[in-house]
Amino acid sequence: MTVSKRICKRAFAGAVAYLALAGAAFSQSSEVRIEPGAPIVIGGYWVLSGGDAALGNDQKRGVELAIKDLNGTILNHPVRLLAEDSQCSAEGGQTAATKLASNPAVVGVIGPSCSSEATAAAPILWNAGLVSIGTSATAPSLTAPDRKADYKGFLRTVFSDADQGPADAKWIHDGLKAKTVVTIHDGSPYTQQLTAEMAKTFTGLGGKIASQEAVAPTDVDMRPLLARIATEKPDAVYVPIFVPATAQILKQAKQTPGLEKVAFIGGGGTMSPDIMDAAGDAVIGFYGAFPDVTPEAQGKDYPKLLQNYQDEYGEAPTSGFVANAYDALTLLRMALEKSAKTEADGTVVVDKKALHDALFTIKFSGMSGDISCTADGQCSAFKPGIYQYQSADRSSFAIGTNPKKIYP
Repeated sequence: MTVSKRICKRAFAGAVAYLALAGAAFSQSSEVRIEPGAPIVIGGYWVLSGGDAALGNDQKRGVELAIKDLNGTILNHPVRLLAEDSQCSAEGGQTAATKLASNPAVVGVIGPSCSSEATAAAPILWNAGLVSIGTSATAPSLTAPDRKADYKGFLRTVFSDADQGPADAKWIHDGLKAKTVVTIHDGSPYTQQLTAEMAKTFTGLGGKIASQEAVAPTDVDMRPLLARIATEKPDAVYVPIFVPATAQILKQAKQTPGLEKVAFIGGGGTMSPDIMDAAGDAVIGFYGAFPDVTPEAQGKDYPKLLQNYQDEYGEAPTSGFVANAYDALTLLRMALEKSAKTEADGTVVVDKKALHDALFTIKFSGMSGDISCTADGQCSAFKPGIYQYQSADRSSFAIGTNPKKIYP
């Protein structure tokens, strides 16, 4: 059995087990009552530890900043963010969702970072009647028109890779002038679906996919894989996976005859200073295919968000999804204000179905741009961008300058 098949088989078995657990453990409850003075509890789950922690911590901060801008209250109640570390894995997503779904005070959930987390967690949350709003989980299947009913409660304020993949393919073909490409995924829903979307469009443009490879997120020795790829003489390697495995690939590619000058293109999972620490000087020249998150491409208040972030945390955002996370809290807040009922004594009653339905009626100009949800939960559009790392100095990390925006 190939590595790719083993990864897929494990992921499928895990998903089936998680869905079975969700059905067995929870049933939908209809409402949450918030007594006078009690907090409105909002759940969150992101990767908050390990090699990809910069991704999730940045999104958690985006939600925190949105709450702070509301003076910490919604519907005259204090807001409490209950955040879980879901570790960018299906297992982590299942554990986080189980904890949040078992808490009767939670009115809704924001997150996660990774599609593997969302794939396992969203059905568990919805089985408990909880909506969840993804902040960087971009796998096309999560908001596809044919998605299963288990995902009815999932929305996202971030783009779909159904748009990212074709945009990446067009730039690789037309901008990079690559004719032959190798793709690498890590078995996760995000990377498998994104590489498939890119490959489909790239071949449609007349390019050739020499091979579609797979690694495990924990793999360290990439030399056999890279040696095999070198024999295929690709013009580029498309590797939109996460920090630990990408760093090993970049470092070992520099030592692989035939790959010294081949372009490597990553994705959103490596748009953080963590890749600079992990890959060292091997990150220089590495491309990042990622949405255009420069201020001119975002909402009108985005520069203010960047300044607030700097003031609050003493550094610039550590990934490109802080605006999407801020918008997720705004979307949930507006839906709560539209659907919740306040009784005479100040008790707020949140009807879970009414909250769910209200989310699909909200439209606003957010930090990341216009937010308006389709019937399948897709609330944000994609704006393509290509970046390239100029230095391995972590202190220089700033999306737009290092990595430097080179397209459009």
